[in-house]
Amino acid sequence: MMTVKETTQKRKVPERRGRSRELTDKLVAERTEMLVLFCRLAGIESYARDNRPVQELLDDFCQILVDYIAAGHFALYERIIDGTERRREVAVLAEKLYPAIARTTDVALEFNDKYDREDHLPVLDGLSEELSRLGEQIAVRIELEDQLIAAFASA
Repeated sequence: MMTVKETTQKRKVPERRGRSRELTDKLVAERTEMLVLFCRLAGIESYARDNRPVQELLDDFCQILVDYIAAGHFALYERIIDGTERRREVAVLAEKLYPAIARTTDVALEFNDKYDREDHLPVLDGLSEELSRLGEQIAVRIELEDQLIAAFASA
């Protein structure tokens, strides 16, 4: 017969793993929404005379970009940084990948700082190049996140 402590511990493992799945599902949902807006934004001609739709889409994109970055940080990386991730293989992989993920975060936040403003008109001339640079970093980030998500799922 199991003790109360053993029963409680057995319940906590599935609960923690369930929480990990919820967090990774949220991250992937935010990522998907961000990618849709990124593709829409990248497909708009930035030199059009009426920049209003570009401004609105840029506002929406910047918001979901920050939400996506935050979901990754608070969902996955914070657990690793503060040492609460108990699965050694996940923690080791995360420690290895985190510096590259942090660099992608910096690029995304720089983009947000530049374009999440009331008046986008002065900076739209370089938008295509900035989106290209950001897109490269997003691709790197997704590849790294997918490695972590796979490690969470298999551990």
